[in-house]
Amino acid sequence: MIDCSYEAKLFLGLATFQSERLVAYSLEEIDEATGNFDESRKIGEGGYGSVYIGTLRERDVAIKKMKSNKSKEFLAELKVLCKIHHINVVELLGYATGDDHLYLIYEYIKNGSLKEHLHDPLLKGYSPLAWTARALIALDAARGIEYIHDHTKARYVHRDIKTSNILIDQGLRAKVADFGLARLVERSNEDDIVATRLVGTPGYIAPESVRELQMTSKTDVYAFGVVLAELVTGQRALIRDKERNRVKSLASIICTIFNEQELETALQASTDPTLRGRYPMEEVYKMAELSRWCLCEEADKRPEMREMVQILSQIAMSSIEWEAAFGGTSQVFTGLISGR
Repeated sequence: MIDCSYEAKLFLGLATFQSERLVAYSLEEIDEATGNFDESRKIGEGGYGSVYIGTLRERDVAIKKMKSNKSKEFLAELKVLCKIHHINVVELLGYATGDDHLYLIYEYIKNGSLKEHLHDPLLKGYSPLAWTARALIALDAARGIEYIHDHTKARYVHRDIKTSNILIDQGLRAKVADFGLARLVERSNEDDIVATRLVGTPGYIAPESVRELQMTSKTDVYAFGVVLAELVTGQRALIRDKERNRVKSLASIICTIFNEQELETALQASTDPTLRGRYPMEEVYKMAELSRWCLCEEADKRPEMREMVQILSQIAMSSIEWEAAFGGTSQVFTGLISGR
């Protein structure tokens, strides 16, 4: 049973969304859509709930099932996503409440997450991502993050940017997802915002968040810098060094590369081998350099997301031109440009 204090808080929270264009679904609809949450329909699982594919009112949807004690994260996603409508942010369609669970209903993004496409893609039946696809995915994700930072009435910080929270559709367009940790911050005196606890995913958490629980838009920038490093290297955010029995961060590896005397040689040696050497070195360098900028120890030295969108736009355009020079027919490429 759900206690009265929980029900009261949830009721007050939901009351603020009744004027928004969100659909309140019934539990019967949710159960029918997922075959009573049949395990075969589960497509994801995380710290805040499990995600199932279902069909609601003749539309494929993704349904996140959360325990009632996750009402804070549930209401956070409602608060952010009911006000955000952008091609590079996953769309929230509605919600449901009842028994001892809470449910969020999103558009279904069929092609999985960036993490699945980068790390052991063949296990999921995906082809390794070509360079131009990576450049365009980076640009899409940056635009989604820039939107919540700069183009909404209130400024939000996502606080859990990572490759598993960047979803990829059939045309290989990227959408930022999972706003359960998102927080509203003021557009002024941003450095004064302090979280009450450390949140995020190891490998993506900015140094100031670890030291002082600071929460600003620059913490998202740091995390996105790790994502860019993953796109360049194909490595995970944290890498186990079996010989030394320790874990290295990808952020430290990127910094090490840029301290090498033979920088281009070091970068080539660290570039994702699944690219098989087929990439424009100048654009790979620019993305790696942008990653390093995002990973600056001091938050105020990192770029704003709008600056990153500008740089990634140039990288994407140059990468498209590089691919076009090959006629776009080589097996190097995945035929993604026509899908855009």
